[in-house]
Amino acid sequence: MRYLWQIDAEFARAEKHTAPPLAGDTVQALFWNAVAARKNDVWLRQKELGIWHAWTWHETGEIVKEIAMGLHALGMQVQDRVSILANTRAEWLWADLAILSLGGTSAGIYPTDAASQVHYILSDSESRFLFVEDEEQLDKVLEVLPDLPHLIKIIVLDNKGLRHFEHPQVLSLEALRQLGAKAMALDPHRLDTLREASSPEHLAILVYTSGTTGKPKGAMHHHAGLVYAIRGHTQIIAQTPQDERMCFLPLCHIAERVGGAFVCMYTGTKINFVENPETVPENIREISPTIILAVPRVWEKFQSGVYLSLKESTKFEQLMFHWAIELGTNIADQFLDGRPIALHQRLAYRVAQWLVLANVRKSLGIDKARFLLSGAAPISPKILRWFFALGVPMFEIWGMTETCGGSCANYPGFIKIGSIGVPSPHNEMKLDPETGEILIRGPNIFSGYLNLPEKTKEVFDSEGWMHTGDVGTMDAQGFFSITDRMKDIIITAGGKNITPSELENELKASPYITDAVIVGDRLPYLTAIIMVDHDNVEQYAQSHDIGFTNYESLTQAAEITELIQSEVDQVNQKFARVEQIKKFFLLSKKLSPEDEEVTPTMKLKRKLVIEKYSDLIQKMYSESA
Repeated sequence: MRYLWQIDAEFARAEKHTAPPLAGDTVQALFWNAVAARKNDVWLRQKELGIWHAWTWHETGEIVKEIAMGLHALGMQVQDRVSILANTRAEWLWADLAILSLGGTSAGIYPTDAASQVHYILSDSESRFLFVEDEEQLDKVLEVLPDLPHLIKIIVLDNKGLRHFEHPQVLSLEALRQLGAKAMALDPHRLDTLREASSPEHLAILVYTSGTTGKPKGAMHHHAGLVYAIRGHTQIIAQTPQDERMCFLPLCHIAERVGGAFVCMYTGTKINFVENPETVPENIREISPTIILAVPRVWEKFQSGVYLSLKESTKFEQLMFHWAIELGTNIADQFLDGRPIALHQRLAYRVAQWLVLANVRKSLGIDKARFLLSGAAPISPKILRWFFALGVPMFEIWGMTETCGGSCANYPGFIKIGSIGVPSPHNEMKLDPETGEILIRGPNIFSGYLNLPEKTKEVFDSEGWMHTGDVGTMDAQGFFSITDRMKDIIITAGGKNITPSELENELKASPYITDAVIVGDRLPYLTAIIMVDHDNVEQYAQSHDIGFTNYESLTQAAEITELIQSEVDQVNQKFARVEQIKKFFLLSKKLSPEDEEVTPTMKLKRKLVIEKYSDLIQKMYSESA
């Protein structure tokens, strides 16, 4: 069992057991050097139909060779663009590495994207080949295929339901691998020759920003910058070949692609792919990862799940839990403030771990975790402290698609709750002296937006600093904090500047609220648009005998409005009168990633939501506050 006061020693031990640095100036070179060095060690695991399958580095290399040679046999050339439209799975990574091994450019597409969005990305990237997960994703492409003259072949990863389907441009992954195997049999060293054509200056990946407004932009990352970023991540994520990671976030997102898969490739860390997004809670308990990267909503769900389960416990169990969490929070605060922890506190904390906290960690599947990482969106300091109280340090890490992942982070020796940490050693950060905007510079920064030279010019200044669009502060110790997006700052009719993200983060800390948008720019007071947590609110309704028939009726129930009002009231107590939320309404439609109101990562699109629900917003202001 590990304790907070042992974090520095734990990281020192991890650094001693890190794998030797990998040679290579391209991503594919790193991968093939890893295959040669690690051969029979298991790298990938994936659960299918209830059974875990494992692949060694050598086996992974053979699969990647077959896919790469299959693509080459179909006519793929150096710097051809190839897209992948699938959920996170081992086949996604195999395809990605095969594309890079041929010197191609790989682009991910969210599997939740509609056919029109798929068409846009395939057209914008001029993809010549496309990997799709299954029949559902294939249908989207076939719908728009006549308008995609550049697309030569579509490879289906899971051929279920398509055994008798025939189309001149469609073939299965199995057929592609067989094609590649035949090519290798004729010329076993052909891929080695092809790999030599790959250059650090070549475009490696296109990452399309999910964005909150407008069409997605294709951020270009070349091999040189990617390799630099991968090595840079290892300075803030101390992991070893003995560690286990869980891969479940979208691989088309920069966080899982670089901070997850590519960093694991570099360090030799084992990757475990979950069955599907719905089985994450079950799979995490099976895997018991030692390092976990997730978005704030996952951590919020974990915490709210514990408290909802607690309501079913006995009074004694509830008392013990609250005693243990309060003690853990006090210990965490002392540790984070750099204050010594007395012997009697350490002893009491060991008892709390043995009686309560260790069981909570085990129920969540984080009992073996050395540390947790939260990124991709702001997280409430309350959530961070709660996990520290459990005995598992959680570090907030910040980065963007354009910065190739983590560029500012909290890690041992540099921890300050509520901040995004200190700049990662591999890049520079500073504040614009006039606007307070965070600027960043380094070899890890993207090369620009594909086909959008004017947009690219907008984000870079004459000295090479990239303008992030985030407004922030920096304290005397060098810790950065983000206060808001430049475009999101609210100025009320009374002239008061409000940073809506502070209020929104407090609201999202509630187990009953998934997301919120604060409204009030040039208006007399603040209001909110709230998206409730369906599972938790439904459970509350059932336990309180509140009648409802569907999601819409649930959000319209008076008792649920009262529940959310009580959560809003608690948040308001923490803010000045002018910053308090006077009114709100609940979104009556259950949103999914397919809906235009949210990004693929389920973040509400502020501008679009405000425009779409302008009538309801106006109604809140037409009545007296």
